[in-house]
Amino acid sequence: MDILRSILQPITHNLPAPIAEAASTLLGPVCYQTLVLDIDPFSSPECIKLAISKALGIGIVLVSSIVKVPQIIKLVASESAAGLSLPSILLETASYLISLAYNVRHGFPFSTYGETALLSVQDIVIAALVLSYSGRTVGAGIFIALLAVVAGALFQERAVNAELLAYLQAAAGLLSVASKVPQIYTIWKEGSTGQLSAFAVFNYLGGSLSRIFTTLQEVDDKLILYGFVAGFVLNAVLAAQMVLYWNKSPAAGQKKSAGKAKGKAEKTTSSPAAGTKSRKPATRRQG
Repeated sequence: MDILRSILQPITHNLPAPIAEAASTLLGPVCYQTLVLDIDPFSSPECIKLAISKALGIGIVLVSSIVKVPQIIKLVASESAAGLSLPSILLETASYLISLAYNVRHGFPFSTYGETALLSVQDIVIAALVLSYSGRTVGAGIFIALLAVVAGALFQERAVNAELLAYLQAAAGLLSVASKVPQIYTIWKEGSTGQLSAFAVFNYLGGSLSRIFTTLQEVDDKLILYGFVAGFVLNAVLAAQMVLYWNKSPAAGQKKSAGKAKGKAEKTTSSPAAGTKSRKPATRRQG
C-alpha cells in the first residue's frame, strides 16, 4: 500500500481545481482527505461505502440519460405501441415527477435522485408516442400541457406545502409500484413483450437495486427506501417475463382474434344472404 500511495499521492495532491472541488463536494472534506489525499481507505470503511454509493449514483444518473432511448427508437421505427401499457407509463411519470420535486425541495444529494429528472422527460416522450400511435394525437398534446402545470405546482411551496408533498411522496411510492402492474398484466395477457425494450427493463432492475444501497448510505428517508424496495421486486417480475417471453409473438391475442374471425365467418356462411328469397322450381310450358 505504501508503494501505491507513493505513486498516486503526487497525482491526487495536484488535481485540477474543478476536479478536486467536485470530488470534495461529493465525498465531503473528511472522506476526501482520507481516500484521495491520504489514500488510506482501510482506516475508514464508512468512507469506502460512501465512495461506492456516490459512484453507483453517478453511474445510474449517466445510464438513465439513455436508458429509454432504445424504447423510443423501437416505437418510432415500428410506429406501433404493441406490448406497452399506457396506464403504466402515466403512473410511472407521475411517480417520477413527485419524487423529483420531493428530493429537490428537501435538498438531497443529486447523485441519489438525478435519474428521476432524466427518466421523467423520456417517459413523457414515450407516453406522447403511445398516444399518437394509438390514434389520440390531440390527447398527447393535452397530456403534455397538463403535466407542465402539475410539475410547476409540485415545485412551488405556495401550491403544494411540505406536508402535502410528504403525502404525495408516500403516494408516489404506491404509484411506482402500481405502474408496473399494468405492464406485467399486458405482457401476460398478450403472451409477448411486443415493443418493450429489454435494455430498459434490465437497467431498471439494476438501477432499483443500486438505489436501495445508495438510499441506505446517503438518505435517511423511509418513504424513498420502501419505494425502491417495492420497485425492485416488481422490476424483477418484469425481467423474468422478458426472459420467459423472449422473441415470442403475441400468440394469445392472435388466437383470440382468429377465433372471433372464424366464428363470424361460420355465422355468415350458415345463414342465408340478406335480402334473398327462395325460388320455386320453374314449371314447364305445355305445348
